[in-house]
Amino acid sequence: MDSTAPTPPSDTPPQQPATPSTGGGANGDSSTINGDKPIENLPSNQILEQKESLDAVSVQNVNAAKLQSTPINESSTDSKGASYDQIRKLGELVEKAVVPDELRKILNDRIARLALIRSGAGFMSSTYVLEYESTQRYINWIVGLPWNSKTKDILDLKKAREILDRDHYGLEMLKERMIEYIATIMLNIQNNGPDFTARSPILCFVGLAGTGKTTFAISMAEALGRAFERIPFGGMADSRVLRGQSRYFPDAEPGQIIKRLVHAKSKNPILLLDELDRVTETARADIMGVLIELLDPEQNSAFTDHYIDFPFNLSSSLFVATANNTSAISTAVLDRLEIIQMPSYNDEEKTVIGRDYVLPKVQKLMGFKPEQLAIDDAIWETVIGPLGYDPGVRGLERLINMMCRKAARMIVSGEAKNVRITPDNVKLFVQEF
Repeated sequence: MDSTAPTPPSDTPPQQPATPSTGGGANGDSSTINGDKPIENLPSNQILEQKESLDAVSVQNVNAAKLQSTPINESSTDSKGASYDQIRKLGELVEKAVVPDELRKILNDRIARLALIRSGAGFMSSTYVLEYESTQRYINWIVGLPWNSKTKDILDLKKAREILDRDHYGLEMLKERMIEYIATIMLNIQNNGPDFTARSPILCFVGLAGTGKTTFAISMAEALGRAFERIPFGGMADSRVLRGQSRYFPDAEPGQIIKRLVHAKSKNPILLLDELDRVTETARADIMGVLIELLDPEQNSAFTDHYIDFPFNLSSSLFVATANNTSAISTAVLDRLEIIQMPSYNDEEKTVIGRDYVLPKVQKLMGFKPEQLAIDDAIWETVIGPLGYDPGVRGLERLINMMCRKAARMIVSGEAKNVRITPDNVKLFVQEF
């Protein structure tokens, strides 16, 4: 008999599968007939929370889809006429900026590349967002640079002398050197016109702490009517602090030279290179290498910051340097500096400085009225004597501040309406006595 022969049809109808039941099973448990667990009835508050969560996700998805599909209207503008479109804003910024034509073309090429990235990846993509932030930051630094902006020099020898005498006692040699420098600028303008760029000497004030190196540079800037910017070299450990870092690094930014020029908003400020001898040993060679280019009039007319990556003319800037000594400055850098020694102060000079310069300034800062505080001339010798061999006036400034603070406390507390410091009561005002 063939085992593959078909089975004859049966008269019994096929059995229908049992309908699952949510009632009790044969064993008295809560299982259904076919072994399935019954559907759990969640509490109403859990059902509501799940529904709200799903609704929130749906709303976010719809909003994201709208953003992706909504075209950016480049023609829409705000009340001031500025475009709402990010890329168009950058284009308008570059168009209005005063930058070299070659650099403008580079910026426009970057903006065009940014537009291609947005059209391909979408403006919500991480690629576009990162590229936009990088491009915007670069363009802001470029347009902030004073490519053609200069302050007008105050060419008044008499006024310059008054400012120098007002801020510093003595230092006759330095003041004469400054007057000579202003005179050379005046002669150049008279003979060669206002656009002539004079090859300015790079002055370097060398002296002990507190002798007035930094403050004299500030007075020079005021006498010339130029912006003043200070670059501290103390502890500088990387030449990129001066020259910047390539913008292909995520955290790249310009160096201090470019930053100070942007802050000054003019291309002819006085740039103070403060404490040249205080750079770290490990970075000294690299930093001195940058200074060789920076301080050379033949090279700094095309100074290139690694971040900006385009030459900037520094020949209009006046560089002034300070140092405690020259032993840590390379010979090549010293060759580009005009060294001016800052003398120390004797007791007689400190007396005049304390009485006529420091005390009036401190009284003004602390809010004294002229009649509220007086110091007898006889106490200055007593105050200055214990300072010992202090070449500068910082110790003297601390003592004067101490006396003025104690006098202010007495007036505010009601112990006295006016204070007069005499040899008899000076010990109450100076802690060292």
